[in-house]
Amino acid sequence: MPGKVRVIPANTNEPMKHVVIYARVSSNTMDQLESLKAQVSGLTKFISGHNNWKLVDIHIDIASAKKDSSRPAFHQMIEECKAGLTDIVVVKSISRLGRDTVEVLDAINTLRESQVRIIFKQEELDTLTAGSSLLISTVEACTQAENETRSDNIKWGIRQRAAQGISKLYDRKCYGYDHDEDGKLIINEEQATVVRKIFNWYLGGLSINGIIKELETQTIKSPTGKDKWNKRSLEVMLSNEKYKGAVRLFDDKKSEVQYLVSDNHPAIITEEIFEAVQKEKANRSNIVMDENGHSVRKSTKYSSKNKN
Repeated sequence: MPGKVRVIPANTNEPMKHVVIYARVSSNTMDQLESLKAQVSGLTKFISGHNNWKLVDIHIDIASAKKDSSRPAFHQMIEECKAGLTDIVVVKSISRLGRDTVEVLDAINTLRESQVRIIFKQEELDTLTAGSSLLISTVEACTQAENETRSDNIKWGIRQRAAQGISKLYDRKCYGYDHDEDGKLIINEEQATVVRKIFNWYLGGLSINGIIKELETQTIKSPTGKDKWNKRSLEVMLSNEKYKGAVRLFDDKKSEVQYLVSDNHPAIITEEIFEAVQKEKANRSNIVMDENGHSVRKSTKYSSKNKN
């Protein structure tokens, strides 16, 4: 008679998986650090819901979206995965793993070659179950959306700083100015003397070509250090409101919104002289409006030789 039979259940315990978190933010500002905290907290909670997962490391980078910004934690994570120390990498979203489609796909391929599973929590994408075509299409769609959002955020930030009068664009240097230690515009007296001469020569009747000859006669170098001045650069100079202490920024090429800051920096040219030059430029223009509102050319061009 057979002995007593004892049923031995199958061993259902899966081996413990070593899991790491990768998180990235673009700067160490307060809102970005709060975002980082939320990323790590949410992913830690997600991992704790799996009995056979063990969180062994958290890799954190504070790196911008620029190509040349370093990501030491990311590279350390890749090396550990290649060494077989990691089974699963959990990331909040595709945009956190890389900064463009190529970078993300390269990282995915490297990790998959090392037999490492990657989970993107936000997109609910898992390389264990997702096919290559799905991965590629999802990554491309997500990185494109991320880039569009980033571009919109950058434009919004520029608009806000412009509207508040704190944009660094207001202090872009031009001929006649230098920057102080705080990045603010200060007058370069040697160059400012040249600027005043150019405005006064124009009001005195000299044409742009006449001013160029006068500058060459006085051996005054151009802003780029050349012996001959560029005609276009002089035309722009004579219209540049920066010389009267004001700065005008445009929202973008498609918008009529402008941001004008008066008394942004010391003026080289008085308001009166600047406006007189603008009036003189309009008088000399070879383009006028006819009685029907159409642009037409004058019959004769302005010449300093005809100036009485």
